[in-house]
Amino acid sequence: MILSFILCSDLVLQYNEGTEVLVFNHVGGMNVEYRTLGKSGLAVSELCLGTMTFGKATEEKDSIEMIHRFLDAGGNFLDTADVYVEGRSEEIVGKAIKDRRSEVILATKVRMKVGPHPNDLGYSRKRIMDGVDASLRRLQTDYIDLYQLHVWDHLTPIEETLRTLDDLITVGKVRYIGCSNFLAWQLMKSLSYSDFNRYARFISIQPQYSLVNREMDREVMSLCLEENVGVIPWGPLGGGFLTGKYSRGEVPTEGRLKVPTGSESSWEVKGTEANFKILDTVREIAEETQKTPAQVALNWLIHQQGVTSPIFGARTLAQFEENMGSVGWTLTAEQWERLDEISALPDEYPHRFIKKFQRVL
Repeated sequence: MILSFILCSDLVLQYNEGTEVLVFNHVGGMNVEYRTLGKSGLAVSELCLGTMTFGKATEEKDSIEMIHRFLDAGGNFLDTADVYVEGRSEEIVGKAIKDRRSEVILATKVRMKVGPHPNDLGYSRKRIMDGVDASLRRLQTDYIDLYQLHVWDHLTPIEETLRTLDDLITVGKVRYIGCSNFLAWQLMKSLSYSDFNRYARFISIQPQYSLVNREMDREVMSLCLEENVGVIPWGPLGGGFLTGKYSRGEVPTEGRLKVPTGSESSWEVKGTEANFKILDTVREIAEETQKTPAQVALNWLIHQQGVTSPIFGARTLAQFEENMGSVGWTLTAEQWERLDEISALPDEYPHRFIKKFQRVL
C-alpha cells in the first residue's frame, strides 16, 4: 500500500509500506521522483547526472546547458570527482550551479593521483584535507553534500581516513560521506569502525552496476540492503553497450568501448555473447514499449531493489535528452522480470546452499 500526503503544490510525499523509502513525486515538467539516500534524510532525484566527460568530450557550453536542463526538469543530484579532466569537470560544475547552489545535491570524490608528489593520492589526512579544499575552490562553494572515497586505499589505515572525514563533517565542509568501488568486506569494515567510534558513516556506495555487470549482486547489494546504504551505480549503460548501437562481430571505432584491452569498458569485457543475449531482450522490450534500448536499460536499473539513483553520462545534448526519457514510466512486471532473468548471475555457492536451507515462516 502507498500512502500519499500533499506537502505543497509541487510535491507529494509517498511512503511505501514495508520499506523505509520515501518517494517524492515532482509535479509539473518531467515526472522525476526523489528518494532518500541510504540511512539519511537527504532526498536525491532518481537519476544522477555524471560529469566525467565535461571539459573533454563535452565542451563547456554544452556541459552547462546540460546541467541547467537537468535542474529545470527536476533533477537535483550531480556527481563529479577531483580527478575528472584534471579538475576541469569540477570547475565547469561550479560555474553551472553558482547561482543555483541550494537546488543541488553535489557529490565529488577523492583518492586518485592529482599531482607529482607522493602525498597527492590516497586517503591520508593530508591528501583528504588538501583535496577537499581544492575541490571547494573549483566548485565555487563552501560545502560538499556528498564526499566519496573513489576506491580502497591499501596504504592508509581506514581509521585515519574515517576520522578525517568525520572532522570535515564537524567543521561543515562536508555534509555526508560515501564510498565507491569497495568490496563488501571493505564497506563493512568501514561501517563497523564508524559505528564503534561514533563517527559519521557512509550513506552510499558508487559501484559499477548494469544489466551487463551485476557483480555486486554477489555480496555488496545484500550488504547495502542490510545496512541501509544507498546505491548510486556508475556505468548503467555498460559503457554504451546497452544503447544498442553495436552489433555482433563488430569492433567499435568510437565511443567508450574503444579502449585498451583489459579496461572495464573494453570490447573484450562488454562484447560477449552473454551480453548480446541481454541486449537482444533489451531491444525486444524497446520495441514493445516504443522506447530506446538505453531508456529501457536505465528504467530497469532505476526500479531495481536497493538502487537509489543511477549515474548517467552524456557526451551530447541529444544523448542527455534520450537518457532523461528513462523516467516517468515503468516497465511491466513481465518485462522487468525478463530483463532480470536474462541478466542474473549464475546461482553459485554459497548462495544456492544458503537458499536451500532458508527458513520460511
